[in-house]
Amino acid sequence: MKMSEINLKKVAVVTGGTKGIGQGIVLELASRGFLVYALGRNLPEMNNYTQDSTLAENIHFAKCDVSNFDQVSEVFSSIVKEAGRIDVLVNNAGITKDGLLLRMKETDWDAVMDINLKGAFNTSKAVARTMMGQRSGRIINIGSIVGTTGNAGQSNYSASKSGLVGFTKSLASELGSRNILVNLIAPGYIQTDMTANLTKEQLKAFVSNIPLKRAGLPEDIARVVAFFAGVDSSYITGQIIHVDGGLAM
Repeated sequence: MKMSEINLKKVAVVTGGTKGIGQGIVLELASRGFLVYALGRNLPEMNNYTQDSTLAENIHFAKCDVSNFDQVSEVFSSIVKEAGRIDVLVNNAGITKDGLLLRMKETDWDAVMDINLKGAFNTSKAVARTMMGQRSGRIINIGSIVGTTGNAGQSNYSASKSGLVGFTKSLASELGSRNILVNLIAPGYIQTDMTANLTKEQLKAFVSNIPLKRAGLPEDIARVVAFFAGVDSSYITGQIIHVDGGLAM
């Protein structure tokens, strides 16, 4: 792809973009004409990622551990050098290491915080100067319903996602004068590899508590990301949108 062709496209970076919700976000943005960089610690083969050759032309993969500040800085600098700009950052990378507090290892706490919360700091800091220079940009953080409700056995994950709420509102205040909008999407139960270990009984019990009586799909989150990335959300910042089938009501 020639630089002139790249510059005609808006550029999005999606962390944790190689599978699950992240993959859904990448495919949705690519389908809307964005040039999308999907970041992950392990990169897929394109033919296993999408069978749509048109979408594939709009997708690039980059290996990146978002908990490593130096690596993040290097990767984002490379993207700006190649694409000329970054219009949208989606902080989607996240892990779980569940356990009750009395059994949770310190390393499990630290690992979740390093990816889920520090990762968003690293990437947002890496992209902020570029967006400020453009006087435009969107930072979209992917939180979780448990960042609002909490969940037994997920004190580390819940705390990391609650932290993203405060981070989102603070960044929205800091960057608003430069026309950089910062919002957060809080998914409920979404069918991905991360939730695939639930038994049928557990899934049935969980879905029974959802007013819409179904689990969500990655594309349910991806469409809201596309809204925040587009012109229709140009007067919205610092907001938390729950996409959970009504579970957090």
